[in-house]
Amino acid sequence: MTTPPLTGPPSVPPGGGVPPAPQAVARPRNRRTMVAVVVSVLVLVGGAVTAWWLTRDEDGSSLADRPRVTDDAAGISYAIPEGWQRNKKGDLVDAFTSSITMKSTGGEEGGSVVLAGRAGSVPKSQLKEQTEDAARSNAEYFYPDGRSSIEESRATTVSDRPAYTVALKVSDGEGGTGHLRLTLMTARDGGSSYLLGIAQPTGPQEQQEVDAVLESASLS
Repeated sequence: MTTPPLTGPPSVPPGGGVPPAPQAVARPRNRRTMVAVVVSVLVLVGGAVTAWWLTRDEDGSSLADRPRVTDDAAGISYAIPEGWQRNKKGDLVDAFTSSITMKSTGGEEGGSVVLAGRAGSVPKSQLKEQTEDAARSNAEYFYPDGRSSIEESRATTVSDRPAYTVALKVSDGEGGTGHLRLTLMTARDGGSSYLLGIAQPTGPQEQQEVDAVLESASLS
């Protein structure tokens, strides 16, 4: 399958909400290389972050002592686990405002990635539906030959603002599995921000690190 590159972010559903999976590059035919491709395409299309820098985490999460990315374009910040790296301002596809990555060290193709973005206004009553739909959309995009199932779907808060998080277990259609988590947060200005995390192949450490990054999020 081929997908033409975008010159801007993906469209937002009528009335706002979370953008569908970014159509930045063609989806790889080999699902085992899914996240490796996601990581590599971050350097293919220019993007910009309004401002982001390293600070220290002040929350009580498992990453409380780690540096953070502060993403003014998305209006959020999040922690950087040990062994991960932040991507440079010019290394982002247009759909995202910042990202961090960790390449697999287990001798298999793959890796982990967390990407931040900005979306339209989502009423609190629609957070569950919008987040689940967006998570499935991304799973279908990155794993078109596979299937996904919801492992977790719950309301939460980020910086005392309404938020929702969904975790999917995804089969790649070739005997492998991936872990995808999406957290949608109600921004202070009435819009919304989100973090999308993917681990492939998914093991306990990879999954826990992706989840911990999303759980470390705070709104600015």
